Amino acid sequence: MADDKQSTSIPLTEHSSHSKGGGGGSSSSLQDPEDVDKSPPSSPNSSTRKACYAVLQSWVSKKFITGCVVLFPVAVTFFITWWFIQFFDGFFSPIYERLGIDIFGLGFVTSLIFIFFVGIFASSWMGATVFWLGEWFIKRMPFMKHIYSASKQISAAISPDQNTTAFKEVAIIRHPRLGEYAFGFITSSVVLQRDDGDEELCSVYVPTNHLYIGDIFLVNSKEIIRPNLSIREGIEIIVSVGMTMPQVISPIETVTYQSNRIPLDRMM
Repeated sequence: MADDKQSTSIPLTEHSSHSKGGGGGSSSSLQDPEDVDKSPPSSPNSSTRKACYAVLQSWVSKKFITGCVVLFPVAVTFFITWWFIQFFDGFFSPIYERLGIDIFGLGFVTSLIFIFFVGIFASSWMGATVFWLGEWFIKRMPFMKHIYSASKQISAAISPDQNTTAFKEVAIIRHPRLGEYAFGFITSSVVLQRDDGDEELCSVYVPTNHLYIGDIFLVNSKEIIRPNLSIREGIEIIVSVGMTMPQVISPIETVTYQSNRIPLDRMM
């Protein structure tokens, strides 16, 4: 009897744990289908608020970017203009400060008047002689002669006194392959003497690094497309990396320049 009672008796702790485990399992099995989603369903008002917030955020960001796009060229223009005024004002401002005159912009006005009189002096025979001597001296310097030559070509291209060294016309040529075009400037024209007849060629300068470095191509004058663009507009297109290119370009009539005849034996 003692053995039977001992065998049928279960410790209290073990019984309680089994009962808790069984109860927990039963309760979990009963609560799982009921507690599938304890979070309350989203109301239509919260979805509407989220949609309105997204639309408002997109509208604000677009208007802010539009404002930046509009103000960026204005800010750049004012910054460059302000730097230009301060740069030229700094030439004569120290002189006026020594004289006790402190008027903002007076040095800038004096610089403009000085540049005007330099232009008058350079147009005279004496001024041309003085500048020729200065140019001769600069071209003898090893490093500065390259900078001076490049800057002089650019200034000659946009100079109102057009001469033989300036860009004559804007040109578009087919380069480097069929279906692709290159933007350049006509600098001169030559006549190539061949056995089967003369061929008129134009020297087209195609900038490859802004404006002062590029390649020269001899192209048949009939294969050159001459757009209705001025030299200044062409330079603006090159400097602005094509951002000022007009949407529509129409060709103009062919202009014949005085050509230099190149014999065949010189070309071979």
